[in-house]
Amino acid sequence: MLKLSKIIFFNMMILGTLIAISSYTWLGMWMGLEINLLSVIPLMNSSKNMFSSEASLKYFITQAFASLILLLSINLMLITNEFITPMMNSSLVMVLNSALLTKLGAAPFHFWFPEVLEGLNWPVCSILLTWQKIAPMVLLINNPLHIKFLFMIILASLTISTIMSMNQVSLRKIIAFSSINHIAWLISSLLCSTSIWFIYLIIYFSITLNITMIFNAKKIFFINQISAFFNQNKNLKFSLMINFLSLGGLPPFLGFLPKWLTINWMALHNYHVIAVILIVMTLVMLFIYIRIIMTSLILSYNEPKFFIAKTSQFLNFMFNFLTLSSLIGCTLMFNFL
Repeated sequence: MLKLSKIIFFNMMILGTLIAISSYTWLGMWMGLEINLLSVIPLMNSSKNMFSSEASLKYFITQAFASLILLLSINLMLITNEFITPMMNSSLVMVLNSALLTKLGAAPFHFWFPEVLEGLNWPVCSILLTWQKIAPMVLLINNPLHIKFLFMIILASLTISTIMSMNQVSLRKIIAFSSINHIAWLISSLLCSTSIWFIYLIIYFSITLNITMIFNAKKIFFINQISAFFNQNKNLKFSLMINFLSLGGLPPFLGFLPKWLTINWMALHNYHVIAVILIVMTLVMLFIYIRIIMTSLILSYNEPKFFIAKTSQFLNFMFNFLTLSSLIGCTLMFNFL
């Protein structure tokens, strides 16, 4: 049963994001980000998790520091607006984008993201992986973009996420580095088209929520727990395989659609080098996803021939059916548009 305070703070978190993305002034944007931050902190604290206080403190310090840099860059841009030089303007835009990317958790400003997720339970992790990305990304779109700087961020996010994911056994850290990898794709898509960015965001949210729902239902936090928990439920094992392959962008699944659109638009806008790097690094991430599901798929376990689930899996089944079949529907829809 959810506590009333949790429901209030959850609604305030949504309200803070809506204020930030709908504001016409810098002060309103900053105020929305702060309301969002102060509402998420109580959601992180849990009496059942001894590491939640440490994670919430790390999150608060990092986000407050990013807000301070954001306010500083805004004030400098407003003060020097009349006497500004092109170099100074470029530098201040870079500082502004750095503050928003720190809130987002993009590399090389990612130092806080895996550590914070490691100390949280799966429902709060899903909030940080999905909803908390909306406000910084929208502010990044609606403000001046430093293209060369964002290209460096894309390369850093791709490289760091793939290298750091190699030697991890914690699923929360792997999902965190996977999120950093997808941030690179999101930034690449927003450089080309806002519509493609929105499609990518929605599909990434649905796949991530599905994976975190499965892990939360079985209370799985490490790779070696997957095979032990899924040896009695083939449907759940198949669902996890579909979602990880879809998250990696394998063509039969829905996760391939936004990557396909992004690569197409980047080729049309002559961003060929970045497109090739995105594809190669995504193949490495796909190898990491396959490593997660390999033990539960390949190794032989004593599984019962008949298994009756104690709880209804209808919601999980519907999510996975959409993940598997939506690519066909989207392809047909684009053909008729």
